[in-house]
Amino acid sequence: MNETHLLAYVKASAVVQGLVLDDARAQRVASHLARTAHLAQLLEGFSLSVEAEPAELYQPLAFADTLSKVGVP
Repeated sequence: MNETHLLAYVKASAVVQGLVLDDARAQRVASHLARTAHLAQLLEGFSLSVEAEPAELYQPLAFADTLSKVGVP
Protein backbone atom coordinates (compact mmCIF):
# COMPACT_ATOMS: atom_id res chain seq x y z
CA MET A 1 0.00 0.00 0.00
CA ASN A 2 1.52 3.32 -1.00
CA GLU A 3 1.10 6.74 0.64
CA THR A 4 -1.80 7.72 -1.63
CA HIS A 5 -3.67 4.53 -0.78
CA LEU A 6 -3.06 4.98 2.94
CA LEU A 7 -4.34 8.54 2.86
CA ALA A 8 -7.46 7.46 0.96
CA TYR A 9 -7.99 4.67 3.49
CA VAL A 10 -7.66 7.06 6.43
CA LYS A 11 -10.10 9.53 4.90
CA ALA A 12 -12.63 6.82 4.05
CA SER A 13 -12.33 5.29 7.52
CA ALA A 14 -12.88 8.69 9.11
CA VAL A 15 -16.08 9.18 7.12
CA VAL A 16 -17.37 5.72 8.09
CA GLN A 17 -16.66 6.44 11.76
CA GLY A 18 -18.15 9.92 11.62
CA LEU A 19 -14.84 11.63 12.33
CA VAL A 20 -13.98 15.02 10.88
CA LEU A 21 -10.33 15.20 9.81
CA ASP A 22 -8.79 18.11 7.97
CA ASP A 23 -6.18 17.27 5.33
CA ALA A 24 -3.21 17.91 7.62
CA ARG A 25 -4.54 15.65 10.35
CA ALA A 26 -5.48 12.93 7.87
CA GLN A 27 -1.92 13.06 6.54
CA ARG A 28 -0.48 12.70 10.05
CA VAL A 29 -2.76 9.72 10.75
CA ALA A 30 -1.70 8.13 7.45
CA SER A 31 1.97 8.66 8.37
CA HIS A 32 1.45 6.97 11.74
CA LEU A 33 -0.41 4.11 10.06
CA ALA A 34 2.45 3.65 7.57
CA ARG A 35 4.96 3.58 10.43
CA THR A 36 2.87 1.05 12.35
CA ALA A 37 2.51 -1.15 9.25
CA HIS A 38 6.28 -1.04 8.77
CA LEU A 39 6.86 -2.10 12.38
CA ALA A 40 4.37 -4.95 11.96
CA GLN A 41 6.24 -6.13 8.86
CA LEU A 42 9.48 -6.16 10.83
CA LEU A 43 7.87 -8.26 13.56
CA GLU A 44 6.35 -10.65 11.03
CA GLY A 45 9.74 -11.10 9.42
CA PHE A 46 11.46 -12.02 12.69
CA SER A 47 12.14 -15.73 12.68
CA LEU A 48 11.56 -17.68 15.86
CA SER A 49 13.05 -21.03 16.67
CA VAL A 50 10.92 -24.07 17.39
CA GLU A 51 11.90 -23.75 21.05
CA ALA A 52 10.41 -20.25 21.36
CA GLU A 53 7.53 -20.26 23.81
CA PRO A 54 4.31 -18.77 22.43
CA ALA A 55 2.58 -16.28 24.72
CA GLU A 56 -0.48 -18.55 24.94
CA LEU A 57 1.62 -21.12 26.80
CA TYR A 58 3.21 -18.73 29.28
CA GLN A 59 2.48 -19.77 32.85
CA PRO A 60 3.76 -17.46 35.59
CA LEU A 61 5.11 -18.89 38.81
CA ALA A 62 2.39 -19.43 41.39
CA PHE A 63 2.15 -16.99 44.29
CA ALA A 64 4.14 -17.88 47.41
CA ASP A 65 1.03 -18.39 49.56
CA THR A 66 -0.32 -20.86 47.02
CA LEU A 67 2.95 -22.80 47.14
CA SER A 68 2.90 -22.99 50.94
CA LYS A 69 -0.62 -24.44 50.85
CA VAL A 70 0.60 -27.37 48.78
CA GLY A 71 3.64 -28.00 51.01
CA VAL A 72 6.35 -26.16 49.09
CA PRO A 73 8.58 -24.12 51.45
